[in-house]
Amino acid sequence: MKITSFTVGAALAASTAASAGAQELKYANWAPPTHTINAAQIEPLAKALAEGTDGAVTLRGFHGGELGAGPADQYVRVLQGTADMGWGLQGYTSSQFPKSLIAELPGALPLDAPGYKALWNAFDGNLKGEYPQTEVIALWGSEPNVLMMRDKEVHSPADLKGLKIRVAGSISAAAMEALGATPVQIPMTQVYNGLQTGLIDGVVSGASVLSDFKLNEVVGSVTTGPNLGRLAFFTVMNKSAYDGLSDKGKAALDAIKGEKISKMTEEAWIATANAALDAARKSDGTTVIDLDAAGSKPFDDALAGVTDAYVSKVGGEATLAAMRGE
Repeated sequence: MKITSFTVGAALAASTAASAGAQELKYANWAPPTHTINAAQIEPLAKALAEGTDGAVTLRGFHGGELGAGPADQYVRVLQGTADMGWGLQGYTSSQFPKSLIAELPGALPLDAPGYKALWNAFDGNLKGEYPQTEVIALWGSEPNVLMMRDKEVHSPADLKGLKIRVAGSISAAAMEALGATPVQIPMTQVYNGLQTGLIDGVVSGASVLSDFKLNEVVGSVTTGPNLGRLAFFTVMNKSAYDGLSDKGKAALDAIKGEKISKMTEEAWIATANAALDAARKSDGTTVIDLDAAGSKPFDDALAGVTDAYVSKVGGEATLAAMRGE
């Protein structure tokens, strides 16, 4: 295990501050400690707090659901104070985040548009009310969704007919139905077993899950190209815990929260996804199908109605315009 100068410095600072009322914040991470979230977000937040307060405020990650199993309950864990901070997916509790989920819609944003920027563009005027009693630390998007299949290859929507595809929430469920598949909503932590046993035929998500959740071991093909949307994520902090920080603690956190840490996190997600796709292309056990514009068009045409209907249903026209910077 490599011991960095920051690790040593932070430990010394924390030790020095222990007698001066040191405060340890708990970060609930339902994913394993090897997941991208740890190096991309938890560690930078911890570093910013420790350095900005001379070790008086530290942040400790509790990984693998140590503070409670189930990623769908992350917001409630923070709200109730089981954790001071935690991350989750808006799609797991879709009814709470109807306008935030516009960022996930197929075709709502160009494939190369930053999701974090879109979410923060719309935050103050459209989304803030969806995150009550918390301090929003980060909002970001995943890399564009792709189709990852157990033992089928998907070249056209017809190839999905009748197949069971794991989805993260209501947005991707509607998208898969429009393409002829049967959506199955299970937590990402159960997808490996679902693919391995044949409970599901595939999953729609960002390619980062190939490495973050070791799905590369059970995925036989990947299809990229169509604009299948993306996932949206949040990191929130218990409002009382935030208000209870010292002036130095608030200043340290305020300097990194918002777009800064969101951008860092999203860029790490994309880097993980790119590396995972590169590895898949080099693997003898995985076929990667990169559809061009013509090959993607039947998917995009079938999904256009899903996006239009959802935006109309939630009265999200202004939100979508704000996300697009219009």
